[in-house]
Amino acid sequence: MIYLKLFWSFFQIGLFSIGGGYAAMPLIEHQVVELHSWLTMTQFADIMAIAEMTPGPIAINSATFTGIQVAGLVGALAATAGCVLPSCVIVMTLAWVYYRFRGLTIVQGILAGLRPAVVAMIASAGLSLMKLSFFGPQSPSGGGSGVDYVAVAIFAAGLLVLRKWKVSPIYVMGGAGLTGVLLYILL
Repeated sequence: MIYLKLFWSFFQIGLFSIGGGYAAMPLIEHQVVELHSWLTMTQFADIMAIAEMTPGPIAINSATFTGIQVAGLVGALAATAGCVLPSCVIVMTLAWVYYRFRGLTIVQGILAGLRPAVVAMIASAGLSLMKLSFFGPQSPSGGGSGVDYVAVAIFAAGLLVLRKWKVSPIYVMGGAGLTGVLLYILL
C-alpha cells in the first residue's frame, strides 16, 4: 500500500509542478512532510540539498531519495515512476497531436511563433547569468560590488576559443573552471 501512496503522491507532484524543480519543492514538502509525515522537516531539507547537488531534475531526484528513505528500492521506483509518468503522457500526447496535424497551417504558425520566444527565454537566462557573473549579486538598494574582471576575461577567452577554434564546449567549461580556480586563488 505504501508503494501506491508514494506513486500517487509523486504523480500529483509531477502533474502539477509546472515551472521546474524549484516550483515543485512546496508540493513535495506538502506531500511528504505535512500530508503523509514520511519525513521530518530536517530530513526533507537534507533530501532537497542532495537532490539539488546531484545531476538530474530536482523533482525526480527528490522522488527517488524520498522513496528509498520511506520504502527502499521499490519505493524509489514507485515514487520516481509517479513523478515521471505525467510528463511522459503529456509529451506523448503532444507528439501524437503534432504528428497528426503537423501539415496544418495553424500548427506551423504556432511553431514559427514559438521559436523566437524560446530563443528570447534562453537569451534572457544567459544575460541574467552573465550579469550575475560580471557584477555579482545586487544589493536591495540597487548597488553592486563592481565589475569582476576575472569573470569577464574568462568569458571573453571562452567565447574566443568557442568561436575561433570550434573547441568542444565541455573542454571550454573544464578549462574555464580550472582557470577560475587558479585565478581566484592567486588573486
